[in-house]
Amino acid sequence: MSRRRGRSRPTSDHDVVYGRRPVFELLKAGRRHVSRVIVHDSHEPRPELESVLTMARKAHASIEEGDRRRLDALTNGANHQGIAAESGVYPYCTLEDRPANSHALWLLLDHIQDPQNLGSLLRSADTAGVTGVVIPQARAVGVTAAVVRASAGASEHVRVYRASNISKAMRTLQDDGIVFYGLDANEAAQSYTSVNFTVPAGLVVGSEGDGLSRLVRETCDGIVRLPLGGKVQSLNAAVAGAVALFEVVRQRDAEV
Repeated sequence: MSRRRGRSRPTSDHDVVYGRRPVFELLKAGRRHVSRVIVHDSHEPRPELESVLTMARKAHASIEEGDRRRLDALTNGANHQGIAAESGVYPYCTLEDRPANSHALWLLLDHIQDPQNLGSLLRSADTAGVTGVVIPQARAVGVTAAVVRASAGASEHVRVYRASNISKAMRTLQDDGIVFYGLDANEAAQSYTSVNFTVPAGLVVGSEGDGLSRLVRETCDGIVRLPLGGKVQSLNAAVAGAVALFEVVRQRDAEV
């Protein structure tokens, strides 16, 4: 393996992805150019790490050794597992380029702030086979290195769309025949299992603190709730989104 020591920080038009699985999925997806992979200079040979380096070579990325201090500086002290990659910026999509899909499933996120929540939702979205995930351009977390890590690299396979206005994006998709259901803990809402998700559908998850914003709520075709039987009458946004997504999957699998 050809290795060399180089500069420790990426240029401003690049991202850093870190962790064995995120870097593997970054290379596997092939959606971003990967210029170099930095690996801990005292790493022990492991099959999963060697497979990452093999993919890096195939992608014509340079492979460099770095000590822990260099990797810590490159990743701002994150849990990098001894490997990081410098890549192009995350490839967001635009709704103008959305695919035609008669069996669509969209996930819209109304100002999610926590990188862990966004990463977890993107991982669930990938597993559920969503058509796309829509996030706001402002006042919400984007697909950062921490989000890629939290998603275990699933973010590299999901089509993430950035919209200036979530309710406007909903109306655009409603013109395509998408029926949107917002998640809310209100007892007046329908049970999430009583809704027909076999039609082209979208789920809307509100922010961690405020839930669905007024305009987004008003744009929804319906509001659904998950059963809450404990003392704490709320669910983490990522958990609620995952449960609802897999109800859609369950219904659609049962229809086949």
